[in-house]
Amino acid sequence: MKKLLLTFCLFVTLVAAAQECPDLLSPVNGATNVPVNTTITWEAVDGIPGYRILLGTIPGSSDLGQASVGSATSYTPPLGLPDNTQIYVTIVLDFLFEGGMDIVCDSQSFTTEDVTTVPACTQLRTPDDGSVNVSVFTNIIWNYAPTATGYRISLGTAPGLGDIENNLDVGNTLSYNPPLELPANTTIYVTIVPYNENGNAVSCEEFDFTTGEVAPLPGCTTLTSPLNGAVNVPLTPLIEWVAVPGATGYRVTIGTTPDNADVLNEAVFTTNSTFVIDFDPNLTFFITITPFNTSGDAIGCSQESFSTLLGCGPFLDLDTGEFVSLNPEFDFPPLFSFCENDDPLVLTAPVIADGYRWFRVDQFGNASLASEDRQLTVSEVGDYQLEVYDLVSQPGDVIECATLVDFEVVSSEIATIDNLRISDTALGLRIEVVASGNGDYEYALDDSNGPYQNSNVFNNVQPGNHVVYVRDKNGCGIAEEVFEQDLTVEGFPKFFSPNGDGINDFWQFIQPEGQNIVLTSIQIFDRYGMFIRQIDQSSIGWDGTLNGRNLPSSDYWFLAIDDENKEFRGHFSLKR
Repeated sequence: MKKLLLTFCLFVTLVAAAQECPDLLSPVNGATNVPVNTTITWEAVDGIPGYRILLGTIPGSSDLGQASVGSATSYTPPLGLPDNTQIYVTIVLDFLFEGGMDIVCDSQSFTTEDVTTVPACTQLRTPDDGSVNVSVFTNIIWNYAPTATGYRISLGTAPGLGDIENNLDVGNTLSYNPPLELPANTTIYVTIVPYNENGNAVSCEEFDFTTGEVAPLPGCTTLTSPLNGAVNVPLTPLIEWVAVPGATGYRVTIGTTPDNADVLNEAVFTTNSTFVIDFDPNLTFFITITPFNTSGDAIGCSQESFSTLLGCGPFLDLDTGEFVSLNPEFDFPPLFSFCENDDPLVLTAPVIADGYRWFRVDQFGNASLASEDRQLTVSEVGDYQLEVYDLVSQPGDVIECATLVDFEVVSSEIATIDNLRISDTALGLRIEVVASGNGDYEYALDDSNGPYQNSNVFNNVQPGNHVVYVRDKNGCGIAEEVFEQDLTVEGFPKFFSPNGDGINDFWQFIQPEGQNIVLTSIQIFDRYGMFIRQIDQSSIGWDGTLNGRNLPSSDYWFLAIDDENKEFRGHFSLKR
């Protein structure tokens, strides 16, 4: 996005507002060898009801044309672009709801290809090829032929005759209005030949249609409600237009872009009004009304437009240059829990608003209304939604501006401490806490108030008595476990020397004075973790051999488990 400083004149005062302008997406700024029939696309900008695009050969100019495209973020020049030319594109942000003031963005540019071939032929659009009972007042309309810079048209009452128009150069346009009415009840033959600087299209086919009886066509009409260019139109308006004498009906097309018919597509009405239900807010709508009778459709009726209410936004605050929204803003946690065997969970929306809706979402994503109060009582786990809305009065209507958030409810419980795995390292004790339970836990040492950590391992702990705390993050309680003086210091020798001198010939646990520690298992491993021997607390101990063979001097490791299932790990040295 490019940053633009908007400056506009309000009476004699200059007002500036900062606004993001869109980058070109295709062709990108600086692109070369771009096809002359390219479609220009750009980034969408939040809160913009419509765009205008200017095309020119110098920055900011529109000598190659301009168009209002509504909320669309693309535009295809109907007559193509000149070849081998640097084209400047200027995007204008239409803030129609702010009184017609626009934001003109910096120009971006690309260079078109050098066309070296003649154009292809085109196709007749109006009247349809082979159609009958065509009005004698009809216009002739055809499709754009890529790379064409002009067209020649021939009209005749026989194939190839050209007795009405003969190879007339109509320039770079896609329609021709015969100056006189066409002969009635006659087949008219049409040939359209595109051309450019390289020559004429070759072997273009001849089209034909047949006229009907001479009868007056109805004239065009204009909107009376809403008026052309109106803003803040209600979302469910009555569309009215001037009744046309001699018209038996009207074809109405409404779209969100000039070339679109996504609201109504040539819907036929026999009166000069209709309701349209639930327009989208903050958009520009384009409407074409074509009266018709038995002689045909009115010719050359122009397109009109209007813009709907702001709705909930976002829209630009010209005082701050920021986008604002009428939807409630609030923070809501994505996860809640209730403790098993505890009271139901009561949730409260964190903002005062005009209304609330709580939804329960099933496994298929279907939402069902659970409450319309500010509070919700939850007794089961699952996915939920909270919708908070304010009622906003706008001309002719009151609308809801809502914010919807998703959250999950899970169950939790206080932890059970199953084991403490304690091992000796060069820097102190390593304590691994093994806990179980249906919760999300964190761990602290010696202080129930923390600090708590997510890891269940404590390193570099000084020998002595300690208390381990396991706290449920969801508030279901704190479990604790006390362990006494470290056995690796007082109970297990740091070395032994099995050399037969009768001193330290065996390695075995030594009961600390004044204690009664019962070990159910003592296992010995080499430095690579290979199991060597398991000894009993009551045995003489390990003699430093494996299968009758003396093991070398080295460090060895042990794992001892007491009758409370506590684990103690450490290492010792074998010296020979």
